[in-house]
Amino acid sequence: MSKVHRQTKIIFTIGPATEDEEVIAALIERQVDICRLNMAHANHAWTREIIDRIHKVCRETGRQIAIMMDVKGPEIRTGVIGETLQLERGEPFDFFPDPDRVEELREESVRGVSVNYPGLAKDLKVGDTVLVDSGLIRMRVLDVRPERIRCEVRIPGPMGNRRHINLPGTKVNLPCLTMKDKEDILVGIEKGVDFYALSFVREPGDIDIMRRFVSDNGSKAGIIAKIEDQTAIANLNDIIKASDGLMVARGDLGIEIPYETLPVVQRRAVKSCLSMGKPVIVATHMLESMITQPMPTRAEITDVANAVSEQADCVMLSGETTVGQYPLECVEVLNRIALTMEAQQTQPYNTDLKLKTAKALMLRSAVMLCDEIDGAGLVIFTRSGYGAQTVSALRPRNSPIFAFTDVPRILRQMLIMRGVEPFLMDFEDDPEVTIINAIDHIKRSGWTSAGKSLVILSNALAGKRIIETLQVRTVE
Repeated sequence: MSKVHRQTKIIFTIGPATEDEEVIAALIERQVDICRLNMAHANHAWTREIIDRIHKVCRETGRQIAIMMDVKGPEIRTGVIGETLQLERGEPFDFFPDPDRVEELREESVRGVSVNYPGLAKDLKVGDTVLVDSGLIRMRVLDVRPERIRCEVRIPGPMGNRRHINLPGTKVNLPCLTMKDKEDILVGIEKGVDFYALSFVREPGDIDIMRRFVSDNGSKAGIIAKIEDQTAIANLNDIIKASDGLMVARGDLGIEIPYETLPVVQRRAVKSCLSMGKPVIVATHMLESMITQPMPTRAEITDVANAVSEQADCVMLSGETTVGQYPLECVEVLNRIALTMEAQQTQPYNTDLKLKTAKALMLRSAVMLCDEIDGAGLVIFTRSGYGAQTVSALRPRNSPIFAFTDVPRILRQMLIMRGVEPFLMDFEDDPEVTIINAIDHIKRSGWTSAGKSLVILSNALAGKRIIETLQVRTVE
């Protein structure tokens, strides 16, 4: 192929370091695929402005990227504590579910803080672990009362205002969608967001609630499940089935589970998605050191390489592109690592994917044919994205997947699929004209040249009937 084809997709999170039009254009030129909006740090005015800006830059550059809104989801945080407290090992510490009763209930000899979750005492029991501030502070529950949870500090640290709380191994009965989430989603629907990532998914019913809300408000956006705790791991396969894709959110997940099991969970999640034909994103701390440094660490290079070798659909940047000093360099690093690792790929197509229809079996035949023809690309036409997603999940070894659609939303949603290069094009009544137009699109875009082979899945006229065909054509 004339252009260098990167199979692994890149998601960047937009923020102060990347929200200018010039930087967005530079990221698009470096072939980012999806822009993530982190609603934990966004208001509605900024969200509307940024989405309009992204669409404007896409029109100017001539290349579309998708937009993913990552909704904050339910979370437990400490209240305002005033001056930071330096906790000591072994000291008792209290959490108060009712912020209005802190002063009434506080004992003079025991320090404490309010929490924003009234039901905390119902979920905890003696012996449970409470982690504060991304696990920097570890406590063990000593006593549970409706109005107060008393803990013992096991690993001390500074306790500040509004610190995030994790409860590893504890099933928390928080709603999957908060009022803030619903208000944020409505803004996303108004502006045509392509994907929603739901935080702290614990069971498939959470996805169903999210999908109903999105659908009832007139959107067909994809729903991405973020797995971030042990409950989600226990329900992993059912969550994948209910969702349109999975995000391995390694930040909270790495706090909620023993850290040495995180690579095992990541590998299992990717493998499960591959077996079900669902896109999977590996996220968080991919190039964390590049927030302040121009080069990645050797460990980060290996981490990204492992995600690519596991055949994840996407790798994602967070702080690296929101507040980092080197956002463009981060994308270039991901590009270089992905291209290098993909060139080493020797495994055959994905044999774990369950294929149940004749159409799906034909798609597999096309992938097998591409793997046998050096330098061949695969062309498919779709109005739903199903065919492109199936071919992507089959994981052709080196062949780009040129997916044509006449539905703008489907074009953007195909950007999450590994190996898929989507095109927007009108379909003609005569399938042969559609094929010729598609080949011309690919040539003009620089993806192929004369003498190269294309494996084409398309309809053809057979008398008065239209039949599905698998063809091999040489580019003229």
